[in-house]
Amino acid sequence: MASREPCVELGLRANWRPFAMLVLINAFVGAMVGQERTLLPLIAEQEFHLTTRTLILTFLISFGITKALVNFLAGFWADRWGRKPVLVAGWLVGLPVPVLLMVAPSWGWIVFANVLLGVQQGLCWTLTVMMKIDLVGRRQRGLAMGLNEFAGYLAVSAMALVTGYLASAYGLRPVPFLPGLALAIAGLILSLVSVPETQPCARLEQAQHADDHPHPGLLPVLVQVSGGDRRLFALSQAGMVNNLNDAAVWGLVPLLLAQAGASVEQIGLVSAFYPAVWGVMQIPLGALSDYWGRRGLIATGMGVQAIGIWLLLSEQGLPVWLTGAGLLGLGTAMVYPTLLAAVADRTPPSWRATAVGGYRLWRDAGYAVGALVGGAVADLVGMRTALAFVATLTLLSGIWVAVALRGKGYTHTKKHQRG
Repeated sequence: MASREPCVELGLRANWRPFAMLVLINAFVGAMVGQERTLLPLIAEQEFHLTTRTLILTFLISFGITKALVNFLAGFWADRWGRKPVLVAGWLVGLPVPVLLMVAPSWGWIVFANVLLGVQQGLCWTLTVMMKIDLVGRRQRGLAMGLNEFAGYLAVSAMALVTGYLASAYGLRPVPFLPGLALAIAGLILSLVSVPETQPCARLEQAQHADDHPHPGLLPVLVQVSGGDRRLFALSQAGMVNNLNDAAVWGLVPLLLAQAGASVEQIGLVSAFYPAVWGVMQIPLGALSDYWGRRGLIATGMGVQAIGIWLLLSEQGLPVWLTGAGLLGLGTAMVYPTLLAAVADRTPPSWRATAVGGYRLWRDAGYAVGALVGGAVADLVGMRTALAFVATLTLLSGIWVAVALRGKGYTHTKKHQRG
């Protein structure tokens, strides 16, 4: 059960200590994904001799399906039982993942490790998001999400870079996965001893704004984010397409660059640069969405992502690949925290965690869809055509958001909040 200790005040300044601890913990959550980004496609080809792109991307399918489902349940469990117990449970599930990646004797073990990783990410990342939203209240959601995603994806980048260099020095396994094991242990310990329960802050916000909306239940909330509310659905599809293109880039770009003659170090650099830009730029862009509104950043960001993916298809070498990775990271930074804040804007505190979980169900299903679509199209007509298709789909998704969120019904700025 959640703690009943009262939350005295909302806001980043008043709650900076627990907020900062949650930022650090989410960096460890991101590192758990980062340990795979450079290496798993290479391990599939070089150690397990997998030849079809669809088979190689099965690790992403298992990860995406599991993470999507657990995201939704995590939000519901957090509303029902409290935030901290769900966060700790996620770390317990994630502890075996680096060990399995180190010792896996067959590809099936890698796929199973990614089932566990999907559960861990669905629980831990969802809860760090929700706990920060609880702490800061309404006026700083964009900034809070920018800081959260900054920490997570900068850690993805750092770990992708570290594992790439460790692999070039010591081989693909087991040494590159040792840092992931250390961070999993640290994340569990910090979550147990250093994080307070934040659900009382959600209750305080609810009381301050006279929000008497009862929780409608799990399935009615899913209906709202899946089409019942057209703006929530526009946000959900954009989240799905965002992670669809992330999955395609994660699974196919290392193989495409290797075919073009890139070294493991160069592949690691490109793989790390994309989430590095993504992570760093989310702080200013998340805060900017609190002032300028959500719609423009989301729609424009999807277009910038599309341009970045098209540049990654170039055969002109490392500078162009890094430019494409940088644009992809910039566009994702415009979109990622803003989508989360936009969903929170549109839902009351009493069932906000469930709604964010429903959005994240759609968003992270994009990993499975991206792996299936990207792998199948790559096997049929080649990796370049598959990535070009994904880029076009990303552009169309941004246009959908621009149309669906226009008008008075969805303007979010500081001025609007004060009014």
